[in-house]
Amino acid sequence: MWYIYLDESGDLGFDFVNKKPSKYFTITVLTLKTIENNKKLSNAVEITLRRKFKNNPNAELKGSACPINIKKYFYEKTKNIEFNIYSITLNKKRVYEKLAKNKNRVYNWISRKVLDEIPIEQAKTRIELIIDKSKDRPEIIEFNDYIRRQLEGKIDPKVPIDIYHYKSCECLCLQVVDMFCWGIFRKYERKDLEWYNVFKKKVQFDEQYL
Repeated sequence: MWYIYLDESGDLGFDFVNKKPSKYFTITVLTLKTIENNKKLSNAVEITLRRKFKNNPNAELKGSACPINIKKYFYEKTKNIEFNIYSITLNKKRVYEKLAKNKNRVYNWISRKVLDEIPIEQAKTRIELIIDKSKDRPEIIEFNDYIRRQLEGKIDPKVPIDIYHYKSCECLCLQVVDMFCWGIFRKYERKDLEWYNVFKKKVQFDEQYL
C-alpha cells in the first residue's frame, strides 16, 4: 500500500495592489510505502498531541501554530520512519494574469507537477491519495478527474487508485504534511530555515516554479 498525503501553504490570491496575499504558494506531498510506516507516523502525532497538548483534547499539529520546540519534539519521533517529501513552490508574481484568474487550474497544475516527481510507477499495490479538504464538491470532482488521469498514465492498470479529501482532524498524517509544507513555504516566503533545516534530510524534491 502506498499513501500519498497532499497539503498546501500560502494562498492563491493575486491582488498585490489592494490586498496582501502571500508572495508564494507551496504544495507539498508526503509519501509512505507501507501500512506499518503509515501507522507509525499516525502514532507519532498521537503521542505528540497527548504529551504536548494535555489540556487541549481538540488540538492539532499545525505548522503555522506549533512552536519550534514542539516541531523538533515531533520530528524526533518520526525521523526513523521511512517517508519522503516532495514540494513545489509557485512564485505567484510571475503567473500570467489570465491564468491567475483560474485558481483551480493553478492548484491542480502545481499538484500534478509535484506528483510527477514521485516514482509512482514503482507501486505494485493500492495507492491512496489523501488531500486536505478545502474544496467544494465541483472542485473536488475536477481535481480528482484530472489527477487520476495523470496517475493512471504512469502505473500498472492492475494497481487501484483511491482519492480522498479529509479534514486534518480526521486524518492524523495530514497534520504531518501540514507541518512540513509550512516549513518549506517559510523558506521561500520569509527566508526562514529554522524548521526546514530540521527535516530537510527527508526532502527528495523541493523546487521553485516560475
